[in-house]
Amino acid sequence: MSQEERAQAFVGAFRALQTEVEKVIVGHGEIIAHVLTGMFAGGHVLLEGVPGLGKTLLVKTLAEGLELSFSRIQFTPDLMPSDIVGTNIIVEDADGRKHFQFQHGPIFAHILLADEINRATPKTQSALLEGMQEGAVTVGGASRPLPAPFFVLATQNPIEMEGTYPLPEAQLDRFLFKLRVRYPAIEELNAIIDRTTRSRQVGIERVMSGPTVLGFRELVREVPIASHVRDFASTIVMATHPQWELAPDVTRRYVRYGASPRGAQALVLGAKVRALAEGRYNVSIEDIKALAAPALRHRLILNFEGEAEGVDTDILVGQVVESVEAASVERREPFLQ
Repeated sequence: MSQEERAQAFVGAFRALQTEVEKVIVGHGEIIAHVLTGMFAGGHVLLEGVPGLGKTLLVKTLAEGLELSFSRIQFTPDLMPSDIVGTNIIVEDADGRKHFQFQHGPIFAHILLADEINRATPKTQSALLEGMQEGAVTVGGASRPLPAPFFVLATQNPIEMEGTYPLPEAQLDRFLFKLRVRYPAIEELNAIIDRTTRSRQVGIERVMSGPTVLGFRELVREVPIASHVRDFASTIVMATHPQWELAPDVTRRYVRYGASPRGAQALVLGAKVRALAEGRYNVSIEDIKALAAPALRHRLILNFEGEAEGVDTDILVGQVVESVEAASVERREPFLQ
């Protein structure tokens, strides 16, 4: 199959999967597209929103549209690491001899829903770190690979703070995107009521297998990116660091720590998926700009002034992107060509 045929197959598969999810989920078109982008980019996605907006349902519906195993973990304050990764248990064979046998935890699935991830203690949250980064977990000194593809979708409630443990920066940084799930408009709310208060159930077709997802992930990484587009992405990330000599005023005023190199990787990989999903085999400046907020909003740590003034990181990222664009025009750099 030629490169062009593979790209066209990706477009068809992406749209087919998006259509299946939208059979159930109402009004979150951009969120669905970003979740699929994160999956095909090979990263993990954090969904933030108040209860009842369909975050969990979105993840379950996505799993139904894929020929992949699915597991859900409801995070609670008393959840232990062994409840996630599994543990060695003593079993007795037919001859009466006892030996240790590994009991797999729910993390051994292709798609893992970490529901209300900020309700678990830091010790339990850290049980996901190795799996998210390495695609394997270590139990009893033995490293055990997770099934491929491995995709974590986590949800958290930003309002209720009692009994929650904020995610450490190291774990937040391992999420490719952080998506904010908004409240629906009245037309969308009416559509939700119509779909969920009738007896008719919506059937979801499985449109993609695991090997297909892995093949598309390889295709995404083969998408070329021009040097000036790559430079635009890296400049945006550098502009989030107040110590950088060319950092904009808004960064110096409100930001304590900027995005890590993972932020630049998320920008470029997400932009490649977006370009491919739109039938283009090259990354544009618009692709980078469209994914700046999802890729960077959780990677910025505000300083005291930013926290005190309640600065929205989405607005801050937008201002950083605008400043990079303006500076590139002044210096006549080829970012916008």
